[in-house]
Amino acid sequence: MKKYFYGLSFLIIAIFTFCVINSTPNSQMIQTSSQGIESFSNQKIEWGIKRNNNHEQPDLGSKNKRILEENKGIAMGNSDSKKVYLTFDEGYEAGYTEKILEVLKQNEVKAAFFITAHYVNTQPELVQKMIKEGHIIGNHTVNHKSMPSLTLEEIKKEVMDLHTAIYQQFQYEMKYIRPPKGEYSEKTVAYCNSLGYTTVMWSFAYDDWDENKQGREEYAKKKILDNIHNGAVILLHGNSKDNTNILDTCIKEIKAMGYEFASLEEFER
Repeated sequence: MKKYFYGLSFLIIAIFTFCVINSTPNSQMIQTSSQGIESFSNQKIEWGIKRNNNHEQPDLGSKNKRILEENKGIAMGNSDSKKVYLTFDEGYEAGYTEKILEVLKQNEVKAAFFITAHYVNTQPELVQKMIKEGHIIGNHTVNHKSMPSLTLEEIKKEVMDLHTAIYQQFQYEMKYIRPPKGEYSEKTVAYCNSLGYTTVMWSFAYDDWDENKQGREEYAKKKILDNIHNGAVILLHGNSKDNTNILDTCIKEIKAMGYEFASLEEFER
């Protein structure tokens, strides 16, 4: 009888422990350690690519490629696949995201939105709508600071404070991160990887973030369409009026060129 009682007690404790663990967000489960990370270089790298003509994949640079590959990061997909991946950086809301979401919905395209703490604090309804409509919410850190300028503890706070806030508010767990300003180092990518995050860079972008350079819709359209390539990871900024106005046309023309828009969840290396 005593053996039965102990066995039953052990079973109850095991079941309770399992339930607690599986209801806890990864932000509370991740046991990060700086052991080994400190040996990586913290030299700041500013992401840059060399474009090619005729819709050929650009040159990402051997160092960029090596760092991302070693940490299972994302910047450009399979050269034989006509899948492209649409991503937006959203540091703040400029009044265009509702229209962007509507265009994506009409064209049945799923995108990834990399947001900051300011964005979620001021636009929770839009974040909820992104999640509800099947888009990916990515981590763009709390304060959009250049990661190589921070200590590992500061990076952890910038990343995981936003991670926890999004989980608590929306029960959504982020797993993709885009380094603010496109600035990173071997150390910061490796550390974000240890936090459970996949770093996402890009293989196409243009100066759309500059609100003083709007009103160039034909220029913007040509830039985007001329540089589409197999496996393209497209970076657009949600504060661009031009992007908002040309998005529908660009999506339709890219599809007409034989490309397929895919989610980062379907990323092909």
